[in-house]
Amino acid sequence: MALSLNNLHPAPGSTHKKKRVGRGPGSGLGKTAGKGHKGQKSRSGYSSKRGFEGGQMPLQRRLPKRGFTNIFKKAWIEISLAKIEANFNAGDVVTPEILHDRGLIKKAKHDLVILGNGDITKSLTISSHRFTKTAKDKIEKAGGTATVIEKYAEAAA
Repeated sequence: MALSLNNLHPAPGSTHKKKRVGRGPGSGLGKTAGKGHKGQKSRSGYSSKRGFEGGQMPLQRRLPKRGFTNIFKKAWIEISLAKIEANFNAGDVVTPEILHDRGLIKKAKHDLVILGNGDITKSLTISSHRFTKTAKDKIEKAGGTATVIEKYAEAAA
């Protein structure tokens, strides 16, 4: 039998009748509408608080606090020499803004550190807020220059 619009129907058992609560005893969900007798959850306007456990001490309060977060911690964006090598040609100028435009770093407004992971063969002019010792050595060995620029956090203050 060919499938057409006039004989189209859902698979057997895949559709159900909508529950009509509070519509008399014949419906099976009359009177209390499936909410039981009395109590907070049976009342109108009930909504539970996130993490509320019925007055029992909630899990997030039962667990011990550990350590602390330093709010003055310096946030650095890290990028490896291998990534720079793969995305730039010889003679290019590399700055945090250019790295951000090319999608290699998320934010250009944080301080950038160049890591010495990977090798570099191209001579590039790289400007960053900080270089690791190995990164600086590798850049200069390839014939490039590593220029330290003023840190973003100090420039804003």
